[in-house]
Amino acid sequence: MKQWLKKYFKPMGMLAITAVVALGIVACSDNNTGKQSAKSTGEVQRVMGAGSSFIYPVMSRWINQYYNQTKVQVNFQPIGSGGGQRQIFNGTVNFAASDQPLTPAELKEHHLIQFPAIVGGIVPVVNIKGVESDQLTLSGQVLAEIYLGQITHWDDIQIQTLNPGLKLPDGMIITIHRADGSGTTYNFADYLAKMSPEWKNDVGVNTTLRWPGNGVGAKGNAGVAAQVQHLPNSIGYVEYAYATEGKMTTIKLVNANGLAVAPSLESIAAAAEYAKWNPKDDYGLFLTNQPGDNSWPINASTFILLPKNNPENMNKAILKFFTWSFTDSASKIATQLDYIPMPKNVVTGIKAYWQENLGYSS
Repeated sequence: MKQWLKKYFKPMGMLAITAVVALGIVACSDNNTGKQSAKSTGEVQRVMGAGSSFIYPVMSRWINQYYNQTKVQVNFQPIGSGGGQRQIFNGTVNFAASDQPLTPAELKEHHLIQFPAIVGGIVPVVNIKGVESDQLTLSGQVLAEIYLGQITHWDDIQIQTLNPGLKLPDGMIITIHRADGSGTTYNFADYLAKMSPEWKNDVGVNTTLRWPGNGVGAKGNAGVAAQVQHLPNSIGYVEYAYATEGKMTTIKLVNANGLAVAPSLESIAAAAEYAKWNPKDDYGLFLTNQPGDNSWPINASTFILLPKNNPENMNKAILKFFTWSFTDSASKIATQLDYIPMPKNVVTGIKAYWQENLGYSS
């Protein structure tokens, strides 16, 4: 099993192997573990979570470090935002992580609160012979037309106009997309809908989509990354940490201010500066196409979904973990893995939100 995983995910390194192995281990465990943990009394020593693969690289590091310090075990299944939402709605996990924020009505229906845990970029990645990272520039409209199946070859005049000095092949473009319920997809589609009225009307915005054309689907960020690395002339979209970990070929995008910007921690942070987090709206906010000369245009935050009706000791254990995730040492881990930690003033507001909704004071 391990040899097969290592061979299949070799381009992505140990990050993808860890994600799949962790998922297999948790999936093979008692399906009622989350419920059993919730029924325990006293200090909770085991917490079950599921959802976003977007947050998984930093979540896995946080979990390991937190266990070393506290001996509290936080298990997390990187099954995608849609899967995490289903599990939290069904009560089979203690918390979920979703890159798609829920509406106040949805939160009320399922007796949940939500808060942002991290910010990261979503980046298009390509596999084009002779093209290196950040050499290729696309606009949002052109990217939408590629995924709509309207631009089918890399030497299309619209792409050449944006890249006058770049030699591009006449190869047919292969689009790669998420096949599972994905908050990364939701935010990517939200960006394309802002760039293209046709995308907004014909495809829309959701965690799962009816993809136009003959694209290839893959599960998780790691699956999309593996397909792009395997298929020449392909393009996909992954969380920035997966692109950097896999040394993938990224592109520049024309941002809201009309400037071509490469993905980086600095350009993602520049976009995050414009975010206006509001606890009265349960922090529901999308970070696509933010203004600013240096802003990267496709960003997302992962939101933690937490049931109000969890036993008090369970929510206390979960919020202790996320309190720790906001510390300087945990933020340093996030930055090392190419995420943007939540700003201190936002963390202060989140803790007040916990106090108001759950009576928890860190």
